This record gives sequence, structure tokens and C-alpha cells, in this order.
Amino acid sequence: METEAYPDVPIHPGVYLAEEIAARGISQKDLADRVGQVKNAINEIVNGEKAITAETALQLETAMPEIPARFWLNLETESQLTKALIKQHIEDR
Repeated sequence: METEAYPDVPIHPGVYLAEEIAARGISQKDLADRVGQVKNAINEIVNGEKAITAETALQLETAMPEIPARFWLNLETESQLTKALIKQHIEDR
């Protein structure tokens, strides 16, 4: 049986978003203004409190066209899958 390896720790896409914001030298408010969201929404994503939805991913792609919406959604999916796998592993013990 072949098994896939998954990370032991889910990495929320907000971690990557925070790095992108810092690399671009913009604030969370600047990004929020560019994507048409309130600053709180971006802050909650950066802090791992809010998921990146398809709509938000498209907004991020508009603000940062070199990063496709699929990238943000894939990060979100991987984070959620890792959380679920960890939970399942704990419950199976």
C-alpha cells in the first residue's frame, strides 16, 4: 500500500500572505483596499482565523496577478486537509 506524506503541522495560507505583504512593503490595510475588503478580513487571514475563500483568492489574484487564485486555494485546501488528518490520527489512537 502506498501512503502519501503530509506535514505534521498545518500551515495556514495567512503565513504566506503575511510574507507576501512584507516582501511587497505594503500594509494589511493597503492590501485590503486593493482587494476591496476591510482590514479586519486580511488581518484574520494573516492570523489564521479566517479561511481563504474562492472569492478572496480571486481578489488576491487581482491585487497580485503573479500569484494565481489557485495557489491561495491550494494552500487553504492543504491546510484544512492536514488539520483533518491530524484530528483523525488523534481520534484513531
